[in-house]
Amino acid sequence: MRQLYILLVGIYFGIVLVKSEVVSWFRISKMFQFQEAHMYLIIASAVVVGAVSVFLLKRLNAHTIFGEDIMPQAKPYQKGVIIGGTLFGIGWAITGACPGPIYAQIGSGNLLAIVTFLGALGGMFLYAVLQPKLPH
Repeated sequence: MRQLYILLVGIYFGIVLVKSEVVSWFRISKMFQFQEAHMYLIIASAVVVGAVSVFLLKRLNAHTIFGEDIMPQAKPYQKGVIIGGTLFGIGWAITGACPGPIYAQIGSGNLLAIVTFLGALGGMFLYAVLQPKLPH
């Protein structure tokens, strides 16, 4: 039953991404060219909603719908974050997708997103192989 719930939430999230045009290559391209505020406003609203949500989760000592504790933990800064973030941004600008929206793009019929998906898988594999040699 839990997997069905997760699947339904994922499908709903994908529909929201498509309808809000967050997975549109044209919207993302315009964002990186500073031609539209659409994506910046969506990102800013997500940051605000996320910050308020984490505050409320901590304040109310909330649990998941399955009764599990929610314990957000701070992650230490690593110098590899700059390199990884730069590579992520370049990939996002070129392909028009970050990891979550790739699935929404494929689901909405953008079959070229399969190439992006394969590239993301290749990047994860490459990271796993090179991880001991990368700055952490």
